[in-house]
Parts: sequence; C-alpha cells; structure tokens
Amino acid sequence: MFEAWGRFAYRRRWPVLGVAIAALVVMAVWGTGVFGVLKSSGGFTVPDSQSQKAADIAQRDLGRSDADVVVIYKASVDDPAAKSKITGSLNSLPSAQVASAASYWSTGSPQFVSKDRTMTYAAIQLRGADDTARQDGYDAIKSRLAVPGITTQFTGTVPTAEQINKQVKSDIGVSNFISFPILMVLLIVILGGVVAAGIPLLIGGVAILGAFTAVRLLSYGTDVSTFVIDIVLFMGLGLAIDYSLIVVNRFREELRRSPDVERAVARTMATAGRTVLISATTVAVSLAGILLFPELFLRSMGFGGMAVVVVDMLAALTVLPALLAVLGPRVNRGRVAFLSRPRGDGRTWYRLAHSVMRRPVVYAVSTVALLLALGLPFLHIDFGGVDAKVLPAHAQTRVAAETLDREFSGTSTDPIQVVVTGRALPQNDLSAYARRLGGTAGVTGAAVTGAKGETARITLQYHGQAHSTAARKIVDRVRAVPPPDGTRAYVGGQSAEMTDELDNLGSTLPWLALVVGGVTFVLLFLAFGSVVLPIKAIVMNALSLSAMFGAIVFIFQDGHLSGLLNFTATGTIDPSMPILMLAMVFGLSMDYEVFLLSRVREQYDRTGDTTSAVAEGLQRTGGVITSAALLLIVVVGSFSISGISFIKMTGVGMVVAIAVDSTIVRALLVPATMRLLGRANWWAPGLLGRVYGKFGIREGDEEAPAELEPATA
Repeated sequence: MFEAWGRFAYRRRWPVLGVAIAALVVMAVWGTGVFGVLKSSGGFTVPDSQSQKAADIAQRDLGRSDADVVVIYKASVDDPAAKSKITGSLNSLPSAQVASAASYWSTGSPQFVSKDRTMTYAAIQLRGADDTARQDGYDAIKSRLAVPGITTQFTGTVPTAEQINKQVKSDIGVSNFISFPILMVLLIVILGGVVAAGIPLLIGGVAILGAFTAVRLLSYGTDVSTFVIDIVLFMGLGLAIDYSLIVVNRFREELRRSPDVERAVARTMATAGRTVLISATTVAVSLAGILLFPELFLRSMGFGGMAVVVVDMLAALTVLPALLAVLGPRVNRGRVAFLSRPRGDGRTWYRLAHSVMRRPVVYAVSTVALLLALGLPFLHIDFGGVDAKVLPAHAQTRVAAETLDREFSGTSTDPIQVVVTGRALPQNDLSAYARRLGGTAGVTGAAVTGAKGETARITLQYHGQAHSTAARKIVDRVRAVPPPDGTRAYVGGQSAEMTDELDNLGSTLPWLALVVGGVTFVLLFLAFGSVVLPIKAIVMNALSLSAMFGAIVFIFQDGHLSGLLNFTATGTIDPSMPILMLAMVFGLSMDYEVFLLSRVREQYDRTGDTTSAVAEGLQRTGGVITSAALLLIVVVGSFSISGISFIKMTGVGMVVAIAVDSTIVRALLVPATMRLLGRANWWAPGLLGRVYGKFGIREGDEEAPAELEPATA
C-alpha cells in the first residue's frame, strides 16, 4: 500500500503540492487567528467535582463571591481625599461590565486595610459567564480603574490571565528567534547540504500552521487553554524534524542505489513511510490518553497534541514525498564540501553495541540503578496550584499579588467556601452549623456570607497558602462535619479544588496507563511480531520518565538552579504538569524505540541472529536518533527561557528525558536487555504469531540500506 502511495505521490506531485500550497495559504491567513480567540489560562478544576458544584450552586443562587480583579491603592484609608477619589472611581464603573466592587468604605471590613493602614484594595466582580466574557469586561474598564494621584496595582484571576496570555505570545517569538537559526545550522551539518536541511523546517512550518487551524476550529466547539499554543509549537516542529530526517535520508540512499526517482519515492514510502505511520500513531495514542482527564487544561493539550501529530504525519506522507519527487537528485544541491565528505559508516555505534552485549548484566544493572537514582527526588514531590508566581518576578500582576499577601496578611483572598442547600435553614440552625465548622482544626474564622431561599454560603478563613497540604487537610476535616438534617453541603474554594484535582488525577491515572499501555502494546506487536518487545519498550520508557520526574522536583520544587534558569521556586509542582509531560515524553520516546527496533527487526528477519541484528540496528540508527534528539532538544529547550515557570519546567524536563532516552536508554540499556533476552525478544504465542503474519506492519522486504545515515551523528 505504501509503495503504491509513493508512486501516486510521484505521478501526481504537482496536484498534491498545489493542494498543499492552497491549504497553506488558508492556514496562514485563518489558522494564525488562533492567537486572538484563545483567552483561557485556567482549566485546572475538575468538572462535576464537589468544589465545582459548590461554585455552580453559589453562583446560581447567591451570585459569585470571588474577585475577578483586585485593585491595590497605595493611599491611607484615613485620608478623606483618597477616600473620595477611590470611591468615586469605583462608583463610576459601568454596571454592564461590573457586577460588584467591594472596598473598605463599602463594607467596613478591616480585611481591606493593610497592617500600617497606608494601603487598601478593592475586590471587583465582573459580569460574564466565561473567561472570555470577563476578559472583555476587564478590557473595557481597565483604563477607568486608575485613580489620579494614587499609585494602583492590579492582580486577580483576570489580570493574571491577561498577563499570562501576553507572556505566552512573547515567549513564542523569542523561542523561534533563538531556535530556528540553530536548527538550520545543525540541519546543514547533519544532512550535509542546504536544500535537504530546509525540508524539515518547511514540513515543520506546514505542521504548525495546520495544527493552529485545527485548534482554532476546536475553539468554536469548546473552551481551549491558551497554553495549547506551546505544545503545538514544540511538538509540531520537533516531530516534523524527526519524520523528515527519516524520510529524506532514506530517499537519498534510494537515489544512490538507483537514479529512478519514482522508484526511490516508492521505496522510501514503503520503508520510512511505514515507520512514520507507526511512530505518529503511538505518539497520538499517548496524547489521546490525556482526554481521559476532565480538566480543560489537560483536554486542550490532548486535542492540540493529537492535532499536531496527525498534521505532522499527513505532511510527512503527502507533501514530503511530492516535494522529493519534484526535487529528485536536486535534494543534494547546496552541499557544503567539508560536510559532504564521508564520515565513517557507523562503526562506532556497531562497536558500542558489541561492547554492551559482551557485558549485558553489568550495563543493564548499572544503567537501571542510575535511572532509578535520578528519579529519587520524585518520591518527595509536593503538589500545588497555578497562581501569579508562575510569571516572572517583574510581572505587574505578580508584584501586586505579592504585595497583597505581604501587606494584608491575616486575611485570605482564597477562603474555603461551604455551600449548604436543600432547605431553607432558620438563622439559629445556620449559625450553629457555622460555629461547628469554625471549630474545625485549622479554621480561624467562620461567617455566613450569603443566604437566599434554600441556599446559604459559609466562608471559612485559615492561615497559610490555599494549595498547601495543610489547607487540603482542613478541607477534608470540613467535609467530615455533617450538615444540618435535610441539607447537603458542598465544600469549595481553591483548597477544595486542589483536593478534588488530586483525587481525580489519582483515580484516572491507572486508566491512562491501561489504555495507553494497552494500545501501544498492540501497535508495537503489529510492528515487530513480539509480545516481549512491547513490554520491554514500555519499561524502558518508564525509566526515562523516572529520570525526568526526579529532575523537575530537584530543580523546580526544591529550587536548585533557580538562579541560572531565572524562576522562583514555590516548593510545589502543579499536578497536571507531570501528567502532561508523561504523555508527551512517552510518545516521543516511542518514536526512538520504533526507529531502532524497525531496523533491528529487519536485520533479524534476514539473519536470525539477535546479537548481530541489534548491532546492525544500532549502527544504522544510532546517528539519526542522536541527531533527531539533538534537534528536538534545541526545539524543546528553547521553551526553557519561557517567563512562565511551568512552561519552563516542561522544557527543562523534556530536555532531560530526551537526552537520557537517546543515549543511556537506546544506546546502552536496550542492547543490554535484548542480548539478555536473546531469541525470547521475538516470542509470540502461536495464534498471535499467525495474527502478525496476516496483519503485521512491516518495513519493505527487499534488501536495502538503512533509512538513516549513522555517520551524520
């Protein structure tokens, strides 16, 4: 089928490219509009959880109590002139955008006054049913919040989201400015010529624009997190480079075997094309597993990641063969003389494989021990949420948030909210319930802050951070307090949201492992005809993940290298991020596994000798795996300069995982374990063996050189 497709792509190369160019124009014009429609930087809460129900019921029956915008005024509350200016500004806010504006003068509450009485703040609620509507409302009133003669600072969920969105766009520009020139130089060195080097970047551009278009289409059906742009960029470009390297190298080798361009394109698709299909499918399946989680943030990343993988695969299997058909031998033009000279035949990788397989136990035990040691810091991970501290230290909303925490200590802007509903409670019963809640260990104050009909809200104050372990324990204790007869109580607020998120992630993670692991097992079995190799591959990936998770805790939770990487360690890790990184790295690691095992299986089918097959496989693929990994490290590593700390963490963590996987795991651990397993590597029960014989996804059967150029590593 793939050989036939290659011949079709050759014979219809101009129509294929014509359709691709037309689609590219549409994607460039319309798809890039995705930056203007994605405004949600939240999406970390669990739909239908107790905390979400508390928020929904309270908003429906009592109105929202949380502040969208917090405006801090550097002015004494005892100054009549300041009072007049501030209250005048707040009272003039348009009701079309503002639902309420609470201040010291409207409430008389001391929580609005700083410890030295030289500062105060206002808590503003905006109208609007979603993040986009509230952001539009904030844009409309922002200029009216400034008070002449009084220094003001802005923070809260909406200004913070706005700052994050601006930072994301800024980071993208800086990342591309840094990474593209480096990638071009490295590609010229790796591929030995300018024309061949430009192809991966071209395919990457097509994939990114296609994914932008897919995400914008998706945004019309559901909310999509603004952070999906980051995953689209580095996954799109990284995978495009991976797939292009395989296809271009194989095409150039086929041309050396025969000047017939049509045959070269057909053979390239029959071999490297199949590898791309298997690799892309495993990556897409891994990212699809994130859809098991209900959080908007993770689902956005799953949809965005799947979109970019599919577009990458389609570009590599349609645009790329058509382009190679047009170029033909011209793909080798622009050769750089000193880079085009033969640089060996991969014997270094061959010798390394034999060295490892002469002492497989030593290599296997030592590498496993090293990887487990790298993962040890993960054992003391502490989870926390996303707030203004994810922004750079100089960001205005973060500075304002830190001012609020520092100057107005003793009051929490993120209290625990208990919403009781079911029947109208007499005041005495409601007050008695509030007193019982106030007596819960860790609660410093309890007050009824709303009551209407059958619903009432009780606000609980406590000391400490909303996402801390101590706050989550308070939530558990509050939930254990029985509500009045005939009612139900829902506990909400940021502490409760974090509690529910962790519970949900913990209960869903086994299903993620089962679904992704099971589908990956089936795909790898169909690719290699073994039930042992898929299990080994999954275990190898788990070891790479352990090193990555240990690194992110050591660096981003514990704060090591925070000065060098320019971020503020909060002592916690948002729980959604390890899940996202697990899915992305698992898929990318399978890319390298498929590259290596495809060649090993091909050699084994020819010789029946596992040892020589592994050595030949590493000789043929070691160069392209390390080259692809180096290029991917440049792409992903460019995000380590992000001003958003958890995007920076994703970049650094993936760099660690890719480096470990492409060197320690593929070059040392895989050969060692395959040598120990011997013929058992290829074992499959009789029935499954017949299934593989009928439905297996094989590379081309004829004798041919590798689709890779190992000497270019």
